[in-house]
Amino acid sequence: MDLALLTLASTSMAEKLGLLVPEIILFVGASVVMMFGLSPSTAARKACVPLSGLALIAAGVAAALGPALEGHPFPDLMIYAKVLTAIVGVMVILLLSGTVDRGLERVFARSGFSAIRTTRGEFYAFFLFSMCGLMLTASADDLIWLFLALELTSLPTYVMVSISTARTRSQEAGVKYFFLGAFGAAIFLYGFAFLYGVAGTTQLWGDGSIAAVLLERAAAGEGLGTMATIGFSLAVVGLCFKIAAVPMHFYTADVYEGAASGVSAMLAFVPKAAGVLALIAVLSAAGWHFSGDQFIGAEEYAQLPSPIHELLWVIAAVTMLAGNVLALLQHSVKRMLAYSSVGHSGYLLVGIIAGPASPGEGLAANGIGATAFYLLCYGVMNLGAFGVLSCIERSGEEIETLDDLRGLCATKPAMGYAMVLSSLSLLGLPPLLGFWGKLYLFTAGVSAGEIALVVLLGVTSAIGALYYLRLAAGPFLEAATDREREFTSTASFPRAVATLVSAGGVVALVPFVSVLMAQAHVAAGGVIIETGADAAAIAAPVGAGEGSASRDPALPEDANGRARAFIDR
Repeated sequence: MDLALLTLASTSMAEKLGLLVPEIILFVGASVVMMFGLSPSTAARKACVPLSGLALIAAGVAAALGPALEGHPFPDLMIYAKVLTAIVGVMVILLLSGTVDRGLERVFARSGFSAIRTTRGEFYAFFLFSMCGLMLTASADDLIWLFLALELTSLPTYVMVSISTARTRSQEAGVKYFFLGAFGAAIFLYGFAFLYGVAGTTQLWGDGSIAAVLLERAAAGEGLGTMATIGFSLAVVGLCFKIAAVPMHFYTADVYEGAASGVSAMLAFVPKAAGVLALIAVLSAAGWHFSGDQFIGAEEYAQLPSPIHELLWVIAAVTMLAGNVLALLQHSVKRMLAYSSVGHSGYLLVGIIAGPASPGEGLAANGIGATAFYLLCYGVMNLGAFGVLSCIERSGEEIETLDDLRGLCATKPAMGYAMVLSSLSLLGLPPLLGFWGKLYLFTAGVSAGEIALVVLLGVTSAIGALYYLRLAAGPFLEAATDREREFTSTASFPRAVATLVSAGGVVALVPFVSVLMAQAHVAAGGVIIETGADAAAIAAPVGAGEGSASRDPALPEDANGRARAFIDR
């Protein structure tokens, strides 16, 4: 019997290691990059960026070819999240090229290399560690694992913010970010402690897990319970720091403004994606199988428990409103994009509140799929806007204000039109990529009956149009003064590549929207739909017309009993 248990444990460990191949690749890559960054050879130090990019590509390929996370309510979400992390990570690492040590390299050429003065190796290694933490968050099925993954995502960013520029403002931003990050971590860790007290385990799903205990209590008519409600509420509020949502959004503008633009672009995506994945994981243990306090059933999906649903509803509403209104009052582009990031966190919460699709529903009703797709859209279009700021400078300083963008389409056409496209996509102007992301959130919210929240999403998007149009009009419509004509492009060619690829992506990805939506839908546990269909067709609920399919008990099913099959149109 001992041999059987040992064999079972070995098999389980092998399966876990199989899931962690992408993270192992990133860890090894970070170690190699750190050593190369300390090399006396200039060529070796310059290899840090391409080595980081290769590590991310290898990790993304390993994730795409790897197994799904069995036992997770959405087994394919891990693969989707890891591949998305790798894709956006490659663009971010290009944007970070030349962020640190650019001035020191000229000094080293004259007086010799000094290992104690360089920060190149640590900077890019910390970036890979943060990306590794994001991938670990996607793999997490345990509260302890989830906490460590979230901290591995965040801790390197505190240092990256502080050393991203030589200005004291960056160091101040790093200190603010660190202390507020510790405060947020303490809150959600306290919530995790309550959940452990309720269930006696840190495992989120499976036999004897938190989800199983709550299901048993609900079946017995006990409801969610006070301790579990407190635990989930504290976890949600603490995780609001990661996604920059109200009431944990206060650091956002100061940190984004103080950090280099490439680092700000990273902060707008990496911690936000980690927070969204953590929220989905934690809330999956709470339900989507309760309606109020009444038990529905493990294979049915309804709203989250009413206290958690109401808390998320208020947070989403206030976050959308506060983010867009505060962004409207800004003159600094970085601060404007920072509050814009807050508003987009509210949009993502709409999808989480809408929840997954029931077995008989199609793509349009899948709120988790809408959230996953919107993460992709936001990651692409947001990098383009920050990329423009990182590619243009005056006297060695990046441009920052709306005045700096005047006439950019005339003086630097590539960067000017990149800002126009990125801003209009963030606005959600059809037919750009951002429009399809918001459309998916709208349909998911309406399908879930969250009409008031969807109306608020539309109203706040209209408010957002006022400042996004300012970002687009300055480069496109206004004339450049002599001051703007003095701006020069940075010497970093990879930054320009990342900016143009991101800005071009908001147009180039539009023909593939149906494919990308279908992939997000599948990642969120939905039925696999014919991906050659146009976006309007696949947005129709499954079962609504010809070419649709209803649930068939004979079809292979995933761990949640949802049918998965290719549908011939």
